[in-house]
Amino acid sequence: MASIYLVVLAIDAGWLTPVRQLMLAMLGGVVCIGIGLLLRGKDMHYASLLPAGGIVILFLSMYGAHNYYHLIGTTFATSGIIAICMISLWLNRLFLSELYALFAVVGAYTAPVFLGGSSYSIADLIVYFACWSALFSIFSIWTGKRSVYILAMYLALVIFDLKWKSSVSDAWVEALVFQTVHFLIFVVAASVFSIRIAPMSKESAIWHAPALALFYFVQYYILARHVPGLAPWIAIASAAVLLASYFVVYRVLGENLEGGRMLLSSYVALVLVHAGYIESVPAQWAPWVGLVVIPIVGVYASLRRDMNAPGTPLWIAVALIFAANYFRLIPGYSKLSATHDVPGHDLLALCYAAELYLAYYFSRKTEGIKDIGTIALYAGHVAIMAWAMQIFDSRFIVSLVWGSVALGCLLLSLQRRDKILGQSSLLIFAASVFKALLFDIALAAPLIRIASLLVLGASLYLGGWLYKKVASLEAE
Repeated sequence: MASIYLVVLAIDAGWLTPVRQLMLAMLGGVVCIGIGLLLRGKDMHYASLLPAGGIVILFLSMYGAHNYYHLIGTTFATSGIIAICMISLWLNRLFLSELYALFAVVGAYTAPVFLGGSSYSIADLIVYFACWSALFSIFSIWTGKRSVYILAMYLALVIFDLKWKSSVSDAWVEALVFQTVHFLIFVVAASVFSIRIAPMSKESAIWHAPALALFYFVQYYILARHVPGLAPWIAIASAAVLLASYFVVYRVLGENLEGGRMLLSSYVALVLVHAGYIESVPAQWAPWVGLVVIPIVGVYASLRRDMNAPGTPLWIAVALIFAANYFRLIPGYSKLSATHDVPGHDLLALCYAAELYLAYYFSRKTEGIKDIGTIALYAGHVAIMAWAMQIFDSRFIVSLVWGSVALGCLLLSLQRRDKILGQSSLLIFAASVFKALLFDIALAAPLIRIASLLVLGASLYLGGWLYKKVASLEAE
């Protein structure tokens, strides 16, 4: 209490002027660093707390001198912040404490926010951020701490975006240069770190993924506003750069890179869905694109002899594209179900059914995805039923096609001893009964009603007889 009263009295008496207050604060920060250095040999971990407090005091003193008391200009304050950051990095090496490096990263990237105002030009920001990003990337590799360049990556992207949008949002070319330069800096940093220190783990990949997504959407936003024709191509080029860096690391290390593959797959999936599909594919061709994306990825996986080679995110992405177009095949499902403007629309549902049946066939030979194959089988049945409804105007012929498909499934299941295929025919039989009772009989002429009931009864009887044989497959 006495010391606090003494400080208040000194300020009221005019002895502690702003300059003296700042000088004392900075002296206190230096003293904390000095004491910590003296105690380093006795207890390094505990002694490191004093210099850390000293660094914080120095940062606050510099900000106070510029922002609160207006005693120094932006250039001098920026130089002071740079000096303090370098001291913090030096202390990181002395005390082997990651905290100092993180202090340096935060201090370096927040300086334009707290000091700059409108004093920094866009070119100054690009050079300033690029130099720090390169320095922190090198320092991260030197010390073996991946968190240093990860934090630098987030702060560089977020703070530059805030500064650019708030002051010079029309300088889109410069912003694009910044995005590209930093993308390359941190891709190189991650690659070199993986080669020299340790391969990227899945946990590390998760920390990288939001930054990559932020980079992608900011860059695409800039391109879409000013050069929309180039936006998808530049997005694909960025995915190609990431792919090239992955294969370089893979070739050098010669081992499976689970984290790197997950990160690459996530970014390629993002580019594929957004730039490659949503932004680039005309609506009338979207169903055909949805049909071919899974086979393309499947061929790549087959060439690599590993179904996991494309990565789970990419498989999810192509499955979403496929599913979004699959639901357009179902009559009356939604406004998207109108496919009359799609080239070759009469064959569309049939092609989707064939692909789903092939997916079921191949999934039976692959462990771990048999459940997915079963879903594909039932989805194939729905697609083939939708195709019959789109092609044939006669309800009787539609019922005949449905019954034939159901019986075909039962016969094939007996031949191949595939109980799941036989059981799936129940879906078609149930849909046939539902359709016959609610639509065919109620709306048809008397002769058509009789014919429909005869076809339904015959198919159900024959199907029941075959299903008994299918049910006995497991017992045998």
